[in-house]
Amino acid sequence: MILPIITYPNKQLKALSSEVTHFDERLHLFLDNMFETMISSNGIGLAAIQVANPIRALILCIPDEEGNQHKENLIEIINPVIHTPRGTVLYQEGCLSVPGFYEDVERYESLTLHYQNRHGETSILHATDLLAIAIQHEIDHLDGKLFIEKLSYNRRKKFEKEYKRALKEKK
Repeated sequence: MILPIITYPNKQLKALSSEVTHFDERLHLFLDNMFETMISSNGIGLAAIQVANPIRALILCIPDEEGNQHKENLIEIINPVIHTPRGTVLYQEGCLSVPGFYEDVERYESLTLHYQNRHGETSILHATDLLAIAIQHEIDHLDGKLFIEKLSYNRRKKFEKEYKRALKEKK
């Protein structure tokens, strides 16, 4: 089932997500629905809060060299904690909750992630490049933050003006 994605400036996106404690069929169905939603929206990542569920869960599916996303490459991340971040990189990010807007954001270049899978089993993932960037972007959502909050004051003001204009044009 495709779930509705909450978009900026909806205040639900500012909520802090709660730790997942029940790894049951309900969670599994929700994660499956998140995958369908992300793929249908042409995203590479989706945090639970973006579909109105404030739990510490996110999914990622990085495209292959041809730009295709395969379910076997899906990573389901529950209760993530970043360890040993290293280096920085500038990357142009977009967001399903801020449609049509892209901006360069500085992130860690690599990191180690401790998390649980859909069954509650603990895992460790060493991530670099786009995977590391996407993990940080989605964890920001779990912490009630959007990538636009990382912009400079002037760029953020310009964004607000452009975004308001785009919303008016849609009506």
